[in-house]
Amino acid sequence: MYLTRFRFNTARSGARRLLGSPHLLHGAVNMAFPVQPARGGEGPRVLWRVDRDHQSQIQLYIVSPAQPDLTHLVEQAGWPTLPEPGWATFAYDGFLGALATGDTWSFRLTANPVHHIRLPQDKPGDRTRRAAHRTPRHQMRWLLERQEKAGFEVVRKATDRQLTEFGDEHELTVRDQVPLQFHRPPAARSRQDVRFTRVTFDGRLRITDPEAFRRTLTHGLGKSKAYGCGLMTIAPVSKQ
Repeated sequence: MYLTRFRFNTARSGARRLLGSPHLLHGAVNMAFPVQPARGGEGPRVLWRVDRDHQSQIQLYIVSPAQPDLTHLVEQAGWPTLPEPGWATFAYDGFLGALATGDTWSFRLTANPVHHIRLPQDKPGDRTRRAAHRTPRHQMRWLLERQEKAGFEVVRKATDRQLTEFGDEHELTVRDQVPLQFHRPPAARSRQDVRFTRVTFDGRLRITDPEAFRRTLTHGLGKSKAYGCGLMTIAPVSKQ
């Protein structure tokens, strides 16, 4: 497994075009591999995420079974005249193998929190419809409901640090919420547009099941993985 980081040059039109279309960026990520990445099955898949810490610092993160070549991204959306390659790739297996029960990490996850609903006009026996969670409270609950199976627990705050009676029990925040709608050729426009809500979580977790957690980091969490959702990354907890 490999973890790759690429920085966009937001002054270039190619970067702005890719950042404006999850469909185009999905294709650009796939083009980094001579053999197209698998999308199903039991093995790890290619996951990616865009982090927008501020307008001039936008990073693309990729986790993949094979090492990527991002030359085409540098040419379209990076700094092609600089001597450095424009991206950094790190071997991930040793890091994953060292994860242990009880380890505490800061994390970031971009995901598509959804639930299934029935509308008033639906008939008995109709399939439920997938709908986005709209509020931070429901989005956080979506993640908390999946933490045990995913091999971690979000750290609980001390009681005196909780800001409200409900909804602030954990070291967890929703950093942004972006509703997305875009066309995916060759489908017909409008009716066949892809629609989902992308949410970024920041927080602190404790590993409860290293094997399940490694699977979360390499297989992703939730829906819309092809379009920049599902990738969790972790970092050492900062000392305050």
